[in-house]
Amino acid sequence: MKNRNIILTTILLALGSLALPQWTQAVSPAPDGGYPGGNTAEGYLALGSLTTGVYNTGIGVYSLLSITDQSLCTAVGAGALFSNTGGTNTATGTGALLSNTTGTNNTANGTFALFSSTAGNDNTAIGDRALVVADNADGNTAVGSFALGVNTSGSLNTVIGAAALITNTTGSSNTAVGLNSLFSNNGDNNTAVGRGALGGNTSGNNNVALGFGAGSGVTTASNVICIGTNVAGNDVNDSCYIGNIFGDTSSGGTAVFVNTNGRLGTATSSRRFKDEIKPMNKASEMLFALKPVTFRYKKEIDSQGIPQFGLVAEDVEAVNPDLVVRDKEGKVNTVRYEAVNAMLLNEFLKEHRKVQEQGVTIAELKKDFRATVAQLTARLEEQAAQIQRVSAHLEMKKPAPQMAANHP
Repeated sequence: MKNRNIILTTILLALGSLALPQWTQAVSPAPDGGYPGGNTAEGYLALGSLTTGVYNTGIGVYSLLSITDQSLCTAVGAGALFSNTGGTNTATGTGALLSNTTGTNNTANGTFALFSSTAGNDNTAIGDRALVVADNADGNTAVGSFALGVNTSGSLNTVIGAAALITNTTGSSNTAVGLNSLFSNNGDNNTAVGRGALGGNTSGNNNVALGFGAGSGVTTASNVICIGTNVAGNDVNDSCYIGNIFGDTSSGGTAVFVNTNGRLGTATSSRRFKDEIKPMNKASEMLFALKPVTFRYKKEIDSQGIPQFGLVAEDVEAVNPDLVVRDKEGKVNTVRYEAVNAMLLNEFLKEHRKVQEQGVTIAELKKDFRATVAQLTARLEEQAAQIQRVSAHLEMKKPAPQMAANHP
């Protein structure tokens, strides 16, 4: 950065040596406040201590009062860059960058913007009292009245919106867009977009809130994501809340899954995505070793204690390690219920085929039974007919009954 400033200064000096005499001759009367080295001063003691610095502009009482040998500073407003001895700073507004001493590459536009900054570098403050108490902070950008208003040493923050990150003092690498976003924050690496987003966060880190009032329920938790207007979330680490999903039917859609890297996606079933396709056969019979249970989640997970039905992942792992999902540390996390369902389908189909085969067998047995019954019936009928014929024949062979005469 220093070498770049030297090169830029050299170019401006070269241009100035050629152009300044012409401008002096061309403008009559000469411009008020123009001084050697391309410096401009207008106002009581403006640039009052300047020695060898070039291309500085001080307009306003006490503006750039303390600068001596630094260059390329611009101060417009009473007391702007009052204590400054650093280079390439720009301050517009009464008291803007008033306390800056050795800080460089700062831009302050607004009354008392970056007022207390002394040695901070690469800060940009636009708005009344933006970054007003910043001291040794670097790389901050604040746009809006009182944005990052009490920040002292927090660095690399980006703020757009009145009173955004207003109570932040030491938190760094935060991004806040919207009125009162990250209002109470002193954590690091938070991103809030929307009026009042993450407004109650005090010390939580690595949180993301998108939407009006999003993340209002997060105060000290970290790694929380809240997406959607007024999606408050809870003060629970490593959690995610998204609005307009629960209870909203997506007809014809498919289930969404998340892997250990946090990637969302849907299961793909097309043959073109699969290798080594083969029948499941007996692989699903391990289901018979599983132990379904009832349970309740711990209070920190489900404060209502709603009864649940399912499996214990460690029990399932003991039966088949391929039926569980692990976290980033390799610990068992949950059951692959979609795989269990596929195995259940396989077992159902196997039983269904057995039932069909039994049905065919029963139908054949019924057919055989009916044929056997028909044969037996025919035989019985034939036997009955024969018996009837024999009975009739015997009846015919009986002697006729005789009448006995009564003799006195």
